[in-house]
Amino acid sequence: MSIDVKALGKVAVLMGGTSAERPVSLMSGQGVLEALRSQGVDAHAFDPAERDLGDLKREGFARCFIALHGRGGEDGTVQGALELLGIPYTGSGVMASAVAMDKVMTKRVWVAEGLPTPQWRRLGAGQHSLEAIRTVPDALGLPVIVKPAREGSSFGVTRVNGYSEMKEAVSLAAQYDPDVLCEEFIIGDEVTCPVLGEGETAVALPVVRIQAPDGNYDFEHKYVSNDTRYLLPSGLPEAEEREIQRIVVHAYRLLGCRGWGRADLMIRASDRKPFLLEMNTSPGMTSHSLVPKSAAHAGMSYEALCLHLLAQAGLDGRSTAEASGH
Repeated sequence: MSIDVKALGKVAVLMGGTSAERPVSLMSGQGVLEALRSQGVDAHAFDPAERDLGDLKREGFARCFIALHGRGGEDGTVQGALELLGIPYTGSGVMASAVAMDKVMTKRVWVAEGLPTPQWRRLGAGQHSLEAIRTVPDALGLPVIVKPAREGSSFGVTRVNGYSEMKEAVSLAAQYDPDVLCEEFIIGDEVTCPVLGEGETAVALPVVRIQAPDGNYDFEHKYVSNDTRYLLPSGLPEAEEREIQRIVVHAYRLLGCRGWGRADLMIRASDRKPFLLEMNTSPGMTSHSLVPKSAAHAGMSYEALCLHLLAQAGLDGRSTAEASGH
């Protein structure tokens, strides 16, 4: 499908923002900006932490590529602002962004529809007492993963191996979010699977298998070091890869995602059962990021991916053509 670059108009690449993931967003945004410009798009950097979003309207931007991560960029808030401004944007709409950002709400949706996700306990703002915390390993076993309910890029995440480590892990997660998610630890392969499209047309890209040193896929191993291995092809049996893709597309549709997304999963070693961990609705686009790697394996360059996502920009309930008045 050829894309008329001129018809895309003046484009803002939203990057930076105010979340803990600001440094990653700036890396993603810079990559997207350069890619779009290389394809002839009239693209400009726009940092909502330093600019009023109203400037988008005042300065005649026709659409936005959202390269923001975390709060304020991935949680439905900037999507809502762009809806009010009437400026089409990449990725999921207000509701899907808000639900997917909240790992507890995401799990509730998936569980209600029978999709597999690890057992969990939520510790709300008033439930961080020692007594409450000690009940978690009793319910979920050890080790247990403790993380903020609404954060990304592995910020505030701890693998807890003993009761004595729980209090510190919950305190760390609570620095990022008053709601703390404690999750059963699944021993096995860590994989991720991107999705492009919307509704019935949504398709999964190739599965990426992640091999991090000591199984510790933290911020350092995601964005800084080169020790993490990303296996493409995944090396999984074909039937297993297809089943993961099927589950991921189902999970994506259930949340109402559009444009693109990336699901993270664990495959339990004992029985090869896949478990959904979370859905990212504004995935990373850095040199280490997984959606570009998967797309490249499927024959889509980084530049082509950026252009494709931009061309699919829309508003809730309206096609891009309707949204831009064509």
